[in-house]
Amino acid sequence: MDDMDRAHQGRIAIRTFQIIAHALLLRGYYSMAGQSGQTLEAALRALSPEIYGTMNDPKRIELKGLEYIMDRLPRGIEQCNHFVMTVEGDLDGTSFEKLRPPKRRRISYRVSDNEMGFVISTGMSEIYDILTHLTFLYIEAKHIHSKTRDEDGKAIREWLRFERDVKREEDLKDEELEQALWNLSILLGRTYHETRDTYDYFDKAKDELKSNNGLFQIIYSLCNLIEKEIQENDRLVVYFRPSLIDQIVHQLYGKKWATAIKNKLTALGLQDRPLHIISANLHSVINLIYGYAAVKDKKDKKPAKDLYTFVQHISDYEEKIRTFAGKHGFYEMVDESGAQTNCQIIDTAKLKSVSLHPAIKFEADEVVKQGPVLLVMDYAFGYQAFELMDELLQPWDTNGSTKTLNVKSISIMGKAGILPGKKGDIMLATAHVLEGQAHNYIVDNDLGREDFDGDIDIYVGPIVTVLGTSLQNRDILDKFQTTSWKAVGLEMEGGHYQRAINAAIIRGHIPKEVKVRYAYYASDNPLKSGQTLAAGPMGLEGIRPTYMITKAIIQKLLGKNP
Repeated sequence: MDDMDRAHQGRIAIRTFQIIAHALLLRGYYSMAGQSGQTLEAALRALSPEIYGTMNDPKRIELKGLEYIMDRLPRGIEQCNHFVMTVEGDLDGTSFEKLRPPKRRRISYRVSDNEMGFVISTGMSEIYDILTHLTFLYIEAKHIHSKTRDEDGKAIREWLRFERDVKREEDLKDEELEQALWNLSILLGRTYHETRDTYDYFDKAKDELKSNNGLFQIIYSLCNLIEKEIQENDRLVVYFRPSLIDQIVHQLYGKKWATAIKNKLTALGLQDRPLHIISANLHSVINLIYGYAAVKDKKDKKPAKDLYTFVQHISDYEEKIRTFAGKHGFYEMVDESGAQTNCQIIDTAKLKSVSLHPAIKFEADEVVKQGPVLLVMDYAFGYQAFELMDELLQPWDTNGSTKTLNVKSISIMGKAGILPGKKGDIMLATAHVLEGQAHNYIVDNDLGREDFDGDIDIYVGPIVTVLGTSLQNRDILDKFQTTSWKAVGLEMEGGHYQRAINAAIIRGHIPKEVKVRYAYYASDNPLKSGQTLAAGPMGLEGIRPTYMITKAIIQKLLGKNP
């Protein structure tokens, strides 16, 4: 009963966060120290998301969660106390510094020493994502500040030493660096080795990607933000520009994005051909279709008989593969709409002379005869999946007539959190359940266990479409898995894709017989300690499930009846 109560409290917290975020968007601003900000903070604390680890522990600063969000926020965010969410047109063409974090397709602008502008191009999911990260950052900033002051509010000795180290002009090295890290570990309530690991993580990203200012500067700036708020009443404030509401309501980015695709298909003369839409990464489909033929005659690269060994070996031939593909029906579309979603078009009628890896069943004559077209679109982000798919499936006017795409199948592949298994396993959706809403969608999945090689564990069942990766609660997820829901995973886009597909079928934009495929590989298990997204990327272990799913989809499309 206690577990059910905690799960219920978690659902209320998620719903509260969502409602407040929508209300603040309409209101136009809020202060993190004000009533609205405190409500968001209380909701996040009640959720205690797995990805934020020890956020609620008064003795320790959460370092892995800090690593996770700093990879997804612009460099220098810890120095700012004014944040503006707006559209690209408000900031494009200005002299402000343009910033891109390494692990989000997100554009930001450093407007001044204390102001950061976020360009919102993927809708409400991006707003939830940023708000959760900023709320976490504010919680940790207050936490850091409290640990650096004594009962009278004066800076303690360790903080004064740390401040001295930060302000030194020359870099700390060797023994001096170790002493500074030891001192910082005391402030953070972490072991020396935990602190050193995070220091090294940020230092590498700072030098190689220029994506952050280093652990010392981050901690120092966060603490000073709170001190400034206390001493000068200079509060941290988030603003939402009115133009942002118009963009979200009218799906402006999605319209431009979909129009560009339809224009490209028309320019290539492919607009009436059978169309197969694939939401996926932008490397696995091209590698499996063109990789073998592109490298098989290279003397220094004998193709491996094992497909998954082969795809690891061709990583050095990316340009050769793309050049070869460009001569055999492959077209790249760099997104210029602002949706941050690039695409690829593959005209299979030009694959007659292209040999695929022997492990892939390819009916060349049948495929060339029917000439299906593959549209591969990069991953959407949360709610954006509905906007893009909804606009893509809409009819359009051309030369005085209305046209619709000849859609035969829609395949969604990607990474997701798994509940009963482990990283690297595969999940096939039988339904999508939208977290915090009454929207549930049955999926007649055209993929089954029999379509895979069998050396990876495959879980079949409902998938939870969550509000955000940073709003996940162990009790809620455990309930979805252990009760009659029997959910096998969680992700952010599937339910929104299915909502758009169902709407298109109801409105007659696509036939009800359209094939639908959903397959995910497990990037994390949020119920297992050390296996959350904050633990880091999968690396090479993600290659096999990624390409196994891609292979299953391609064989469906390039088989006897594509």
